[in-house]
Amino acid sequence: MLLTRRRILSCALAAPAVIATLRRGTAAQTFKISHQFPGGTITEGDFRDRLCRMFAAEIEKRTGGALTGQVYPNSSLMKTVAQFSALRKGALDLSLYPISYAGGEFAELNIGLMPGLVSSYKQGAAWKTSEIGKKFTAFLAEKGVIMVSWIWQAGGVASRSAPIVNPQDVKGLKVRGGSREMDMVLQAAGATTLSTPSNELYAAMQTGACDAAITSSTSLISFRLEEVAKSLTTGRGKSYWFMLEPLIMSKKIFDALPKDQQDMIMALGRELEEFGTKEAMADDEKVADVYAKKGAKVSDLDEPTVEKWRAIARDTAWKDYAARTPLSAELLKLAEGVSVS
Repeated sequence: MLLTRRRILSCALAAPAVIATLRRGTAAQTFKISHQFPGGTITEGDFRDRLCRMFAAEIEKRTGGALTGQVYPNSSLMKTVAQFSALRKGALDLSLYPISYAGGEFAELNIGLMPGLVSSYKQGAAWKTSEIGKKFTAFLAEKGVIMVSWIWQAGGVASRSAPIVNPQDVKGLKVRGGSREMDMVLQAAGATTLSTPSNELYAAMQTGACDAAITSSTSLISFRLEEVAKSLTTGRGKSYWFMLEPLIMSKKIFDALPKDQQDMIMALGRELEEFGTKEAMADDEKVADVYAKKGAKVSDLDEPTVEKWRAIARDTAWKDYAARTPLSAELLKLAEGVSVS
């Protein structure tokens, strides 16, 4: 078929747009972002899901569509604990992940939920720029994981019966602590412990398989534990339970990106830390209202009570953790030196 002059001109004008589209299609990369928490929208719901959606939206905006993100909430892409291993292998791009969940794979990571070690958001935030943060970040990178956003969360206790305030209150109960080290403290206080991801706590408490659960304020709300609890001990003001729950990325995926995209991701991660901390602190207050409205008895902690838990932790969890590897001992010593209150 002969081409007319008009058809040739039309094709010539269209070519740059077609080429540009093909280039965008070739360069575009969609990150899989997984987490265990309930899904929502960028403005409503669990702040951890919102943070992931904000990250996805911003990388698309800042790269002009070259990078995008798809969020998979509620462990819908893969099971909760498996996400860390998947990141290391490059089978998953990003996850907002309770870092101590990977303590079974690498004992050093259990410092991310070491009872009594971190007692305020300021102290937790100070880890990032202190020697403890540098060592911890380097260790994760060596294992194939990049720390994108440092997110700390205080926690509280939801109980099916009487309030859990002092260590003796857990005697004879089945309690979920959230980490190996927290379980050691609970066992020393007379409890039987359960290894249950936070997204499975509702069913465990509803059936009576779990008498009380310690988890973040946000999870106490998002997983609707107020429906199966009669008592709440909050983490507002004072807490012996602070969890490091960062946004992490596969180093294999990160290293394959051009330098400008790597820099953009890390800059965005830093920006989202402020959002995460603000929302976590807001949930520390909100959780008390949520449970009170359901008729639960709400209690708070004071420093003498926190010290009771810390004293048990020093003699059990801290000693055990320090003895596990030379790096564990070093990390614990460095963390103890971060005394911002």
